[in-house]
Amino acid sequence: MVHFDLEKRFLHGGDYNPDQWLDYPEILKEDIEMMQEANVNTVTVGVFSWWALETSEGEFTFEWLDRIFDDVHKFGGYVILATPSGGRPQWLSQKYPEVNRTNSLGQKHTQGFRHNHCYSSPIYREKVRIINQKLAERYGNHPALLMWHISNEYSGECYCDYCKENWQQWLKKKYGELEEVNKAWLMSFWGNKYTDWSQVLPPSPLGEHKVHGMDLDWKRFNTDMTIDFYLNEIKPIRQITPDVPVTTNFMAEGHDQHDFIPLEGIDYGKFAKYVDIVSWDSYPDWNNNYESIAETAMKSAYVHDQYWSLKQKPFLVMESTPSEVNGHQFNKSKRPGMHMLSSMQQIAHGSDSTLYFQWRQSRGNSEKFHGAVVGHDNSRENRVFKEVSEYGSRLEKISEIKGATKDSKVAIIFDWDSNWALKRGGGFGRPTRQYPQTLQEHYSVFWENDIAVDIITSEQEFDQYDLLIAPMLYLMDGKTISKLSNYVSSGGTLLSSYFTGIVNETDLVNIGGWPSELQAIFGISLKELDTLYPDEFNSLKFQGKQYQIKDYSGIIDVTQAEVMGTYQAEFYKNTPAVVKNSFGSGQAYYLAARTNRDFLKDFYKPIIEKLYLANSLINEPKFEVSVQTRINEGVSYYFLMNFSTDTQEVVLNKTVVDIESSETIEGKILLNPYEVRVLKE
Repeated sequence: MVHFDLEKRFLHGGDYNPDQWLDYPEILKEDIEMMQEANVNTVTVGVFSWWALETSEGEFTFEWLDRIFDDVHKFGGYVILATPSGGRPQWLSQKYPEVNRTNSLGQKHTQGFRHNHCYSSPIYREKVRIINQKLAERYGNHPALLMWHISNEYSGECYCDYCKENWQQWLKKKYGELEEVNKAWLMSFWGNKYTDWSQVLPPSPLGEHKVHGMDLDWKRFNTDMTIDFYLNEIKPIRQITPDVPVTTNFMAEGHDQHDFIPLEGIDYGKFAKYVDIVSWDSYPDWNNNYESIAETAMKSAYVHDQYWSLKQKPFLVMESTPSEVNGHQFNKSKRPGMHMLSSMQQIAHGSDSTLYFQWRQSRGNSEKFHGAVVGHDNSRENRVFKEVSEYGSRLEKISEIKGATKDSKVAIIFDWDSNWALKRGGGFGRPTRQYPQTLQEHYSVFWENDIAVDIITSEQEFDQYDLLIAPMLYLMDGKTISKLSNYVSSGGTLLSSYFTGIVNETDLVNIGGWPSELQAIFGISLKELDTLYPDEFNSLKFQGKQYQIKDYSGIIDVTQAEVMGTYQAEFYKNTPAVVKNSFGSGQAYYLAARTNRDFLKDFYKPIIEKLYLANSLINEPKFEVSVQTRINEGVSYYFLMNFSTDTQEVVLNKTVVDIESSETIEGKILLNPYEVRVLKE
C-alpha cells in the first residue's frame, strides 16, 4: 500500500472513460488539461473497458491505457484501476453463452446491459482471471497505480445448473445432512420434506417460493457466491501486487420511494471483511420536493456512517455526482452550493475521497444525461465545472484531516438477516415493517444533536459503546443474545423494541415464545403484537405527555421492569408501552410500540444527559445544522454544515480555528445557506 498510504491529499476525481473517446484524440488531450484546472488528482479507469482491452479472444490492446497512465502520472495524479468483469465483451457471450445469467424462470440471458454474468461459470472465472492478470502484470509497478477497483457494483443472482450445484454444495457444507435442512426450513409444513439432495432447487416462482428459511439461506448463498467470485478475481492481483489495496464499490438504494438506505441484496457486513478499504456510490436525492434538505442530509449521513462502521476506519466515496443523477423518475440538478455542501458531508462522516461518476458526460445511451464534471458543452465556464474546481481547491486546504478517525459512543445495530427475513415473512403489516427506515428514525435524534453514531452488525463488538440501539432485531441466534446480555450486565445501556428476537437464525419462531434470556434482560414477557392500519392510531402517555402510536403496538407483561409509559386506548389500555429494566450493572429499555420522532426525541433526551453524550462544541444543536467531528493525532476537526436555505446562528462552547482562513473563532458564528465551515481545536 505504498502509494496509497503515502498520499496525503484527499482523493478528488472519479470515473474516466477514455475508451469512449479514442476517435477524438483532441478531447483526450484536453481532458488532461481540464483535470488539472479542476483540481483532480485521481481517476478511475477500466470499469467497462474489457472490449477495448481484449478486442477478440486472446488479442490484447493496452496502448491507449498506457497513455492514460503516463499522462495522469505526469501531472502528479493517480489511477484507480478497475477490473472489467462488470461488462464483458460481445465475443465472450457469443462464444461462451454459459457465462450469461439464467433467471428464476430458467431463461438464459443474452449479451446486454451489464452485471448479468454468472458467478459460478468456470469459463467466465477463467476469462476474468486472464484479463486481471494481464492488467496486474502490465500496471502493477506503474507509479500512477494507487489501488484496485474490483469489478463494479456487484449484484444479482443466477439460477443456472452451475449455480444450482453450488447451492446444493453450500447447503451440504452448512447443514451436513439433508434431514437438518428439513428441520431448519420446517419442510414438514405442507408436506414438502426432501428425500434427495437433487430435490433442493433454488427458490423460484415455478417451484418452491414460500419457505422462509430457504429464502433466507438463498440470500446468504448469493452473498457468499458474490464474495467467492470477487476472491477469484483478486487472486492474480494479490499475487502480483500484494501491496496495492483492493476495494469494490458498495451501493445504496431507495431514492424513488423517498428512502435512502444501503443496498439490501448483499450482506455488506460480511463482504467488507474481504476488502482493504470500504468504498461506495453515493447518490442522495438532493433538492427534492418531498422533504427538507436537512432530512435528506440525515438519510445521507446514516448511510455514510454505516459504511464507516463496517471497518471503523476511513472509507472512500467511489461515485457521486456534481449535479444531477440519471436513473430516478425525476432527476433534478443540485442547486448552486449543494455540491460543495454534500461533498463536504462525505468528508465529515469519514470519507477520504470525493470521486464522481463521471469525468465527462457520455454522448449516448442510458447515462448520457448523468451529471459529470465536464458537460456536453465542454466548457470550463460551466457552473458545475467551476464548483468542482472550487471544491477541489478547498480539499487541498484541509488535507491534514485525511486519515482522521471518529469517536462514537452510540451504536445502532443493523442486521442483514433480520432485514431479509422481515421483508419476506407473512403476517402483520407488510408495507409498514420498514426496518432500516425505523433505524433512521432513531438515528435522526442523534444526528440532530450532533452525536456521532456507528451503524454496526451484530457480529461486531458492543463493549466500546455507552448506548446500544437495536430496534426490530427480528432474527437472533444464541450468540447475539449472549452478547446483549453480557453488554447490559457489564454496565451498558440497551434499547430494543417490538419485533425483536421473534425468530431464530433459520427464521423459525422460538418454541415457547420469547427467549428466556431476553425476558431477563428487559424484565418483561411478550403477549401479542397488534398491527394498526395506516389510518389507525393509538397513543401512549409518557412523563405527563401523550404521543401518537402508529403501525405496531406490542402487548407485554412486566415481570420486573419499571413502567415508563402506557397505552391510552384499545383492549390493552393502561398496559405498559415503554419500560426500563435494571439488569446487572446496566439498563435495558423496551419500546413496545412504534411512535413518531417527537417521542423519540423526548425519550432519548435524559439518556443523552445521563451518559454525557452531547457534543461539547455546540450550545444548542439544530436539525438544520450538522456538526460532525473527525480526530487526528489529538486534534479535533469540526465540520459545521448548514443544510438549509436560511442563515443559521450557532453558538460555540469552545475557541476554535478556521482551518482554511486561520481565523480564531469563539462565541456566535453565522452560517450562510449551504455554507460549510471546517474548524479545529
